Amino acid sequence: MVEDFLGGLTGRIVIPSDPDYNLARQGWNHAVQNYPLIINYCQSQQDVCNAVLWSVYHSIPLRVRSGGHNYEGYSNGNCVLVIDLSEMNSITLEEGKNLLHIQGGVTNRLLYDFVSQKGYPFPGGTCPTVGVSGYASGGGWGLSCRYLGLGCDSLEEFELVDYRGTVLKANKNCNSDLFWACRGAGGGNFGVITSMTFQLPKKTRNVTLIEIDYLHVDSLIQERFLKVWQNWQATAENRMTLIARIYHTEADGPAMLVRGFFYGKPAEAKEMLEPFLLLPNAVNNIEYVTFLEAVTIIGSFYPPYEKFQAVSGFVFQDFVPSERAQLVSLIEAPAPGSVFTGLSLYALGGKVSETGTNDTAFFYRKARYILWLETIWEDDRYACYNRNWIACRYPEFNSLTTGSYVNFPYSGLYCYKKKYFGGHVRPLEEIKLKYDPDNVFTFPQGLFPSGNSPFEPVNNSQNPLKDIPWDSLVDLLEAEKQKETENQQGSGNQQEAENQQESGSQQGAENKLKPGNQQESENQQGAENQQGLGEQLGTENKLTPENQQNTENQQEIEKQRGAGNHQKSGNQQGDENQQKSEDQRGAENQQQPGNQQQPGNQQDTGNQQGTGNQQGTGNQQDSKGPRNSESPRSSGNSGSTRSSGNTRGSGNPRDSGSTRSSRNPRGFRYVTPHRKYRSF
Repeated sequence: MVEDFLGGLTGRIVIPSDPDYNLARQGWNHAVQNYPLIINYCQSQQDVCNAVLWSVYHSIPLRVRSGGHNYEGYSNGNCVLVIDLSEMNSITLEEGKNLLHIQGGVTNRLLYDFVSQKGYPFPGGTCPTVGVSGYASGGGWGLSCRYLGLGCDSLEEFELVDYRGTVLKANKNCNSDLFWACRGAGGGNFGVITSMTFQLPKKTRNVTLIEIDYLHVDSLIQERFLKVWQNWQATAENRMTLIARIYHTEADGPAMLVRGFFYGKPAEAKEMLEPFLLLPNAVNNIEYVTFLEAVTIIGSFYPPYEKFQAVSGFVFQDFVPSERAQLVSLIEAPAPGSVFTGLSLYALGGKVSETGTNDTAFFYRKARYILWLETIWEDDRYACYNRNWIACRYPEFNSLTTGSYVNFPYSGLYCYKKKYFGGHVRPLEEIKLKYDPDNVFTFPQGLFPSGNSPFEPVNNSQNPLKDIPWDSLVDLLEAEKQKETENQQGSGNQQEAENQQESGSQQGAENKLKPGNQQESENQQGAENQQGLGEQLGTENKLTPENQQNTENQQEIEKQRGAGNHQKSGNQQGDENQQKSEDQRGAENQQQPGNQQQPGNQQDTGNQQGTGNQQGTGNQQDSKGPRNSESPRSSGNSGSTRSSGNTRGSGNPRDSGSTRSSRNPRGFRYVTPHRKYRSF
């Protein structure tokens, strides 16, 4: 029945019962956990059209995912169809026209590798696994933006699948309003962008890579640093783009950094950067490298994933000393469990501000820079503290900034459309109504948010939900949720789990029974009951988990439960019969579908609600291995941006203690490279 339900979807399909579902559903920010109903890895434009039509027909909400780096997880969701473009990653070049054609799943790494071989730079982002289509449609800040413009400024044309499953072409002459909107406010609002065409800049082989670190400074030096940044910003040459950060970690203490590209020679760059270099504790590396080497060095320090909360805003004005002190104070007291707190400054101006405010949907063209406040944690116990840390500081942060960058979303924004799009909200809403009148493409912070969307799973006469195996699929989804929460450690040995019970129980034969039969209160109910139970257990102790699924054995167990004076009907036991040993046995006590409601087995998600019998997931635990909520979607596979690794390992320099010298043969003394960058 599920196969019939999925009929019409093409490409590669992943559902909750599949072994790779847990990995496939992850985004880059592991602080956000979503459980989609179906993940459709589209491999062609027709696959995308089919997915949109299928979603509309079945009234199942959809999300669009390219690289999976939306900070609030809006490219994913619960009980949704995810249209994943990561397997659509071809790139071609019209070298005579300097036109680059990419599919919707191309990442920064793939693009940089391709264009650098031809001698071109590109105004892309810094994180290698970010999808270019999402990056550019939201504006696209990068370390070349002051010289080459935002990512969307080089966009010449794109193709988009709309709510009818129709392919639309948009450029300055065709669907020009849609072309305007998707350069700064795209991001899944209007349709699925399946291809883009960019105008490449002139060939440039080398750039100057800028790296400056300041460790173990104090708040006064951080305030001076912000003053130097402010002065540099006022007179900066367009060829230089910088990101600066004040931050706090246990290893580095209060610290600062500068990173950037300069389209010129190192000697000239050092002269421009002299005020930064004169600050206390400055350690710098300013060198002439190829463009590919520069973006690779910057991108190599990204971990496979993180758990974080952040908020952004634009800065138009100079800060007075008291305001700079106010900014520094925001990060001085980290949240409990935080491993990193930081305030980042992303330079704008230059070519960005030369484009008119109304030339694209990116509204904040005249801002001097983007300000970004974040906290990172690793232990899920501290998630609420860190989220609250941002929420408590947001009013003060908001008083010093204007708006918010849509590619750095924050779910706590009030009047988020005004924050993201400024004075462009009204025309964007009109374009949305024109190209997606049914609000098929929606999410919690969409132009018309999902909560207000008429496109939600509803029962109607034209498309009744009774024709859909909804219960079966939702059961699978709930099973995966429970399995993720409990983080089961594979299939355990039932007898070993039983033997871990308290030695106070003298019922050797009864160790094979449900936990309720092992309580002391049960043991004290008379010799007759115990003898009767012992007779019934003659062969029961030899049963395997598979044998326990048989109807006869289930009936026999029911009789035993009666002999054990169980007071509850069926297999369900009351809280009064639960023992502490249950919590210890939960992780190892893998049960089979026949034992769905035993108290010790309620953690086995494959057995809940009969899901194991409906979808065949109940017996897949061995093939899946341990469920790990930390499984990352990583840069390990540049084609699909997915990694099979379940830990950060060497991919996270903060955990491994690796430094720049371990990755860079030039051996620059690069200290604690972790947490220096974000996906832009």
